[in-house]
Amino acid sequence: MKQTVPLTIINAQLVTPEGITQGALCCGDGVILGVGADVTAAEGDTVVDARGKLLAPGLVDLGVFAVDKPAFHFGGITRAALMPDQSPPLDLPSRVGFIAKSGKPDLWVHPLAAATRGMEGRELAELALMQDAGAKAVATGRRWIADSGVMLRLLQYAAMLGLVVVTHAEDAALVGETAATAGEIATRLGLPAAPAEAEALAIARDIALAELAGARLHIRQVTTQRGLALVREAKARGLDVTCGITPAHFLLSDLATVDFRTFTRLSPPLRSEADRQAALAAIADGTIDVIASGHDPRGPEDKRLPFADALPGMAGAESLLALTLGLVRDDVIDLPRAFALLAANPARVLGVNAGILAAGAEADLALVDPQAPWIIDRRRMEATADNTPFDRHGTQGRVLGLWKGGVRIAR
Repeated sequence: MKQTVPLTIINAQLVTPEGITQGALCCGDGVILGVGADVTAAEGDTVVDARGKLLAPGLVDLGVFAVDKPAFHFGGITRAALMPDQSPPLDLPSRVGFIAKSGKPDLWVHPLAAATRGMEGRELAELALMQDAGAKAVATGRRWIADSGVMLRLLQYAAMLGLVVVTHAEDAALVGETAATAGEIATRLGLPAAPAEAEALAIARDIALAELAGARLHIRQVTTQRGLALVREAKARGLDVTCGITPAHFLLSDLATVDFRTFTRLSPPLRSEADRQAALAAIADGTIDVIASGHDPRGPEDKRLPFADALPGMAGAESLLALTLGLVRDDVIDLPRAFALLAANPARVLGVNAGILAAGAEADLALVDPQAPWIIDRRRMEATADNTPFDRHGTQGRVLGLWKGGVRIAR
């Protein structure tokens, strides 16, 4: 799907890295040609009147576990970085190449190559060949690589290739088959639990090895006060370390698990209220770089089980934008920062020319009404499964139009 006619969107509030400005945006041949108050439509352009609504970059969702186009389009997502935990895993160039083309024509899918063969944490996969096939990063998936020697070799190899390593930060020996964070709530519920320090230990080791290897490290989810402090300190020392979080971990605490509802069974598990508050502070001060959906739709066969037996995961793509805009209404961050977390920063981590409204960038655009109210209702979701922990949660912010490469793909 290629753009054949130039597109100009007028009367928009443009979300740019410099701030919010009133004006227009023009794009042609799939890229943005101009942004600002002095941009006007030329004869023959397709013209869309934004009527004062927000025009923002399409969201870049870093770390989804399934390609779920209707849910992505509903949520304003134009690019999705797919985790290697597939069946079969993305540990061969042929599989990576297939996934890299799977979103066409109306979604960019960026595969993350499996760090090790079979996702087993022992033997490095063919990273260079998978990079040539379209991998934008290398990831350890839902698991932490326990062998420090393997992890160091992975980081060294990735650094040589210029690839970022996306890690899951939970010490596997401490976590095991647990389902909750150790503390009062887990004790009262009788749930098998691991200490929150399992995250900090994993982060401390991975940062130390990344520094030794001179590698880029992205910790997909950092959810504890201690873990965030380690990332903050690493950044202060100038290390190339970034991290992300999902809305569940900055909006919910382990109190949400008291009714044993398995839609709150996540990985990492929900943390204490103190950790949740620390996450909000880390979003505000810039420690957290990316907000991602963690989109992992699970059917009833995986969720209608005792809490400890249910598989972790949530369907988060549809609510990602609206829940993040809640941070703006609560004065935690401003709008440019929100879209940096949702688009510009994940695009930069992946090394793709997207995520910002600027001349020369890919014309992935979202027209948004930030005030439009709606209720998250699992019975009406576009996702392939309805396992949202935010069922019946009122929110604001809806996508009115979505463009990929200058071509309209939704609404």
